[in-house]
Amino acid sequence: MKSFKSPGRHGYAVEISPFLASTIACATSQYYGIAGCGTLFVLEQREAEVSLVRSFDWNDGLFDVTWSETNEHVLVTGGGDGSLQIWDTANPQGLLQVLKGHTQEVYSVDWSQTRGENQVVSGSWDHTVKVWDPERCQLVSSLQGHEGVIYSTIWSPHIPACFASASGDGTLRVWDVKAGSCRLAVPAHKAEILSCDWCKYDQNVLVTGAVDCSLRVWDLRNVRHPVAQMMGHSYAIRRVKFCPFYKTVLASCSYDFTVRFWDYSKNQPLLETLEHHSEFVCGLDFNLHIPNQVVDCSWDETVKVFTPSCLAAL
Repeated sequence: MKSFKSPGRHGYAVEISPFLASTIACATSQYYGIAGCGTLFVLEQREAEVSLVRSFDWNDGLFDVTWSETNEHVLVTGGGDGSLQIWDTANPQGLLQVLKGHTQEVYSVDWSQTRGENQVVSGSWDHTVKVWDPERCQLVSSLQGHEGVIYSTIWSPHIPACFASASGDGTLRVWDVKAGSCRLAVPAHKAEILSCDWCKYDQNVLVTGAVDCSLRVWDLRNVRHPVAQMMGHSYAIRRVKFCPFYKTVLASCSYDFTVRFWDYSKNQPLLETLEHHSEFVCGLDFNLHIPNQVVDCSWDETVKVFTPSCLAAL
């Protein structure tokens, strides 16, 4: 297991570059995101270590990060001041542009993956979702419907102009950007939902992770009941991610300090539990280039890169 230490910076989100297998971005905040500033770390994993390439400071906490799908040097972060920041890692100054529109913390940012689209979606504590054109630095649309804080916004990897959002109001929503409306609202949990993700192999399947400690898998063609429910975490689930290499495998990280791997097609879905952090685990990502490699980040000021044994065995 490789590790990077970020003293005084608590990890909120981590994402591996879609272009470069060894490049990792991590969004962090001072003082657990309650006060102080934030830092974006750009890291490189080598054979035996994870080292710092660049770091960029922002005047408020940074809560999420997403890489551009069109330029290997560009990143977007979401900040506690309600703005999105566009960064260029090839530029020593770093900051390219600031996108203002939200009135409270931006907790989620995601860059669209579908070909021909070049948009960023953001979710905020102001109960709105906003879609941006990062090239023109313009707001495309602002969507309302959630009745609580929005914690997670993720573009569909299959359907153009479609994204999902998860909220403190207990609903999972699917949106159509072209129509400017919510296509589907699923009362997915009787608790705050902190994260959602799309299956990479089936355009109708999503997973949610919530404060009730459960993960639920949903098929959008029939949302009366979840396809699967997975219990095991002892505190809120902070982030969920579908594996890019196996249709029914996913990962979750939690305020219980653990990262867990699941296969929802099995009777006993829990594959493995890893407890290598000493604080909340907030960020999680699979490496698209290196099968079964995972990166996570925690409030314990570390980023860890590892291959869980359960995936190596598949």
